[in-house]
Amino acid sequence: MDQNVMTIVMLVIMLAVFYFMLIRPENKRKKAAEKMRSELAVGDVITTIGGIVGTICAVKESNIVIESGADRVRIELKKWAVSGKGDQATENAQ
Repeated sequence: MDQNVMTIVMLVIMLAVFYFMLIRPENKRKKAAEKMRSELAVGDVITTIGGIVGTICAVKESNIVIESGADRVRIELKKWAVSGKGDQATENAQ
């Protein structure tokens, strides 16, 4: 009987470690990304998941319009395609 209890305790400990090391941090990252995407505003510099860097020109319900490049090309994207806020291209280059 003592062996069965020890096995169950070890299983519970492994599940707790799995939760705190993998599941909880992933949920925090998802919430932070969703919060960042909901707070997008005109004038913010963003980077998309495809690597496009641009400035937001318009914000709609589920879309944004960004202006990218020196020739001021405008692109309409879904909000879920935004990976980061701020000019990450220059931060990574330094």
